Amino acid sequence: MLEPRRNKIIFQFFSWYINRIIRSDFEELKFNQTVFNKDQSILLLANHCSWWDGFLMFQINRLYFRKRFHVMITEENYRKVWFLKYLGSFSVKKNSRSAIETLEYAGKLLNDPENLLLIFPQGKLYSGHVDEIQFQKGLINLVNSSSRKFQYIFAASFADYFQHRKPVMTCYLQDWEGAEFTSLQLIKSAFNKHYELSRLKQTAIQV
Repeated sequence: MLEPRRNKIIFQFFSWYINRIIRSDFEELKFNQTVFNKDQSILLLANHCSWWDGFLMFQINRLYFRKRFHVMITEENYRKVWFLKYLGSFSVKKNSRSAIETLEYAGKLLNDPENLLLIFPQGKLYSGHVDEIQFQKGLINLVNSSSRKFQYIFAASFADYFQHRKPVMTCYLQDWEGAEFTSLQLIKSAFNKHYELSRLKQTAIQV
């Protein structure tokens, strides 16, 4: 596993840079406010349909949640995009012994109330038009490695152009009260219920 690195100057520069490219390449980034406890860490679960997703969640955290950002990415991306490690990224190598170590590390991040951990449960990119979000089994290992005192936030994101030249990105956020000893199937079911309701809201938009 390759861990995040800390460099205040690099972090500040790329925080500015991400804000700039989002403002430049999108007509608007829209998201709703949802209930969250500032005294608890956040496990942010999001659908994964574009290269932008991690940066968009980073931006929402910067503007709204204001937690210490972390995200689990592939070892390939960690090595390929050098600055990601300075933005809270750590790597997982699938189908390896070190994957268990990574999931345990991720779970322990949730024991610090200052942290936000972003996970894409699909594990890889899928179309933004899928009917259901699939969940990799490793998520429950992550949850069980924590003290289970964190809060779940679901994020379902969709892009549409409407009358604009550039896309409008809309992210629907929802808090979820998970049971202390929950299951992967329960988390998946709750997330997909939020995803489907969000998709219906998005398709009902008229301009």
